[in-house]
Amino acid sequence: MSDVAADSSPPPPLAEETDGLPFLVVGVGASAGGLEAYTELLEALPKNPGLALLLVSHLDPDQKSHLAPILSRVCQMPVLEVTEGMAVEVDKVYVIPPGTNMAMSDGHLTLSPRPPRPVPHMPIDHLFRSLSSIQKSRSVGVILSGNGSDGVIALQSIKAAGGVTFAQDEATARFPHMPRAAALDGNVDHVMRPSAIAQELQAIAIHPYTRETEAAAKEAPVDDENDIREIINLLRLRTAVDFTHYKQSTIRRRILRRMALRNMHTPREYLALLREDHVEIQHLYQDFLIRVTQFFRDSDAFEALKDRVFPAIVNGRAAGSVIRIWVAGCSTGEEVYSLAICLLEYLEGRPENVSIKILATDLNELALERARAGVYLDNIEVDVSPTRLRRFFVRQDGHYQICKSIRELCVFSRHNMMNDPPFSRLDLISCRNVLIYMDSALQKRVIPLLHYALNAGGFLFLGSSENVSGSGDLFEMVDPRHRIFARSRIAGNVLIDFGAAVSPSAHLRVPGRDETAPLWNALDVQKEADRVLLSRYAPVGVVVDESMTVLQFRGRTAPFLEPAPGMASLDLFRMLREGLLAEVRSATAQAKAENVVVTRDGIRVAEGDTLRLVRLDVIPFKVPPSGMRFFLVLFQESPAAERLPQASAPSARGPATDEQLSQLQEEIGALRDYLQSVIEEQESTNEELKSANEEILSANEELQSTNEELQTAKEEAQSANEELNTVNDELRHRNIELARVNDDLVNLLIGVNIPIVMVSRDLRVRRFTPLAEKTFNLIQSDVGRPISDIKPNLDVPNFTDLIGNVIDTLIAYEGEVKDLAGRWYSLRIRPYVTMDNKIDGASIVLVDIDSIRRQLNLKLTPREEGS
Repeated sequence: MSDVAADSSPPPPLAEETDGLPFLVVGVGASAGGLEAYTELLEALPKNPGLALLLVSHLDPDQKSHLAPILSRVCQMPVLEVTEGMAVEVDKVYVIPPGTNMAMSDGHLTLSPRPPRPVPHMPIDHLFRSLSSIQKSRSVGVILSGNGSDGVIALQSIKAAGGVTFAQDEATARFPHMPRAAALDGNVDHVMRPSAIAQELQAIAIHPYTRETEAAAKEAPVDDENDIREIINLLRLRTAVDFTHYKQSTIRRRILRRMALRNMHTPREYLALLREDHVEIQHLYQDFLIRVTQFFRDSDAFEALKDRVFPAIVNGRAAGSVIRIWVAGCSTGEEVYSLAICLLEYLEGRPENVSIKILATDLNELALERARAGVYLDNIEVDVSPTRLRRFFVRQDGHYQICKSIRELCVFSRHNMMNDPPFSRLDLISCRNVLIYMDSALQKRVIPLLHYALNAGGFLFLGSSENVSGSGDLFEMVDPRHRIFARSRIAGNVLIDFGAAVSPSAHLRVPGRDETAPLWNALDVQKEADRVLLSRYAPVGVVVDESMTVLQFRGRTAPFLEPAPGMASLDLFRMLREGLLAEVRSATAQAKAENVVVTRDGIRVAEGDTLRLVRLDVIPFKVPPSGMRFFLVLFQESPAAERLPQASAPSARGPATDEQLSQLQEEIGALRDYLQSVIEEQESTNEELKSANEEILSANEELQSTNEELQTAKEEAQSANEELNTVNDELRHRNIELARVNDDLVNLLIGVNIPIVMVSRDLRVRRFTPLAEKTFNLIQSDVGRPISDIKPNLDVPNFTDLIGNVIDTLIAYEGEVKDLAGRWYSLRIRPYVTMDNKIDGASIVLVDIDSIRRQLNLKLTPREEGS
């Protein structure tokens, strides 16, 4: 989601910001053929469209421009040539003067001189970047007819800020190269002719998305919020990516932007469309994956890496070790290659012999495909110096491709930071402008993962508006200006959550269930049913540990337990009501000793003037995986009909009363003796248990240490497995690409219908076309044999020497030769040049010129006879 640029442009603004002028401002860029496109666009706009237009053209800096008066003849709005500090007003058109760059600043237009050569002049990019930073979601970028690629990069900024982008269709553009480049870059919302663009602009200008204020956005109706949550749920089911913990204000603005593009006014309308239109779901998904990237943005930050990070990583490193870097949210790869180039420049001339491995990940498969190819438009000349272009890039048909040696250092793969395990043993993580799109809960989960992934002393590189607040114990600030942090060496235990991936099948689909209803699953139903049953029918009780400390109260326990006076305690025996202590102590002791369920019936508990009969159950159980034992102590009162009324004390005791009293005293005495023996036995057992417990604690500490080591090994194995998956994914893509290139080459060689032979640097046959078999006397098994072993059907005595001379001198050879049948050919031998400009052999081509020579001979013969 972020890369780096030489012009120190600010990071992309969040789409929820809506500062700037309260109306739509449209930037329109054109070059060759732009006058016709401007005319068609302005003719289709009314006098009061509710927007302002800023027109930028590639004008001759040495000639006075007549563009403003020409356009004023066809436009119903006033057309003005811009002067320094001119205010932007609604329903007006502003034209750039020649020899300048135009930018928007605080509702006014500023002019700066055109940069001197050889710095590329990109006035459309210059305007669009300023427009996106000021107007944000009220900005529009339009690319019309022209050559080159000016404006293409800055369309990313407009789209990331929540604006809308257009490009002219190739059928109506006199010079389609510029709008075609914009469309192929993937940041254009609509491709259409200028008059249709005018109609769309009018609709967007009055849409609530561009009229809504920040306060109104925060006070959205409850129904709208529910519909937006349903949209996020639907997107999760269709794409297996959960955006619940992305910043909801950003997500809402992205949804409203798509609604404006489809001319819909309520989230409910748009939700209905998404349920029917799978293509629109993909468009919304791509909108959520904000892609703003450039080479070497904020070059000072990269210089800070060279000064403070790379020395710490490289100095003292063992020979042959690997510097491992992870770029999260890599988008189309510009930041990845920028880091690789900077690190290679730093290592140049240093004695350390190290290798580099850069793991680059993103959620956007389309962006990853472009990153793997490493092909970029020529407008990167603005951000990449000529020296770097010559050294690290190869120019091809108006594009630049990263050289193969750089591409081989980088492995690109799809990776979801929320769910997939992180990589490990990393020296540097670049996570620029990724955290700003996450809410605080997700940030608190992701930042410990980044800490885990780094080596001790590793570095974290964030965007200029990002921080690790809330996790200050995990990272130490190294460079506050450029947001560079070091992994803390004294961080405590960090809880790592390797979340399970979300997939569409994770949610149960029930036959007959309405897919448009709010989402639920079978587990939710089961939990709610269990809660109802437990609350109504389960007996009350407590969960206690081996020391009889209450861990959990279940149900209303007040009739059986009450807090004891004095210091607060959760000791079960201190909380029992009168009449329960002896039975509970006896039952729990038996349950602990025998590990069986113990039941006591008919326990009499006094409460006021009545006696209640209580049933007691003590149930031991263990909790996996620790195996610790706990006890469930349940109390169940007998029905009210079985309650026994306690007799009122008469004024004079009868014989029966004295007898009962004597019996009760005897029972109490026997019970005391029994309890005393139980207590003595328990004390003896406790002494033995204490001794055993000390041994167990010692063993448990060792087991705990072993378990922590196993857990660490498990986490490292998960990270290693994720890295292997990433490498495997990259190899699969490269194999597909190699197979496709090989197929193209085979079909090309078959289709050219010319004898061609390719040899390696050591003059061994590498490949040849079918027609070369007869002329050069080759068969398929000759691949890999020295060309000197082959006797071609050609009269060329020094054939092998010719090939070797071309490879050594790099000078191509061309001459005429005859085959053994007397036919003439043009023999052409050229060096075999790789993509890295290395000589790896030679290509030999024969062109049949026998018919041409015969015709020449026929024309020459009559002249000779006449003479």
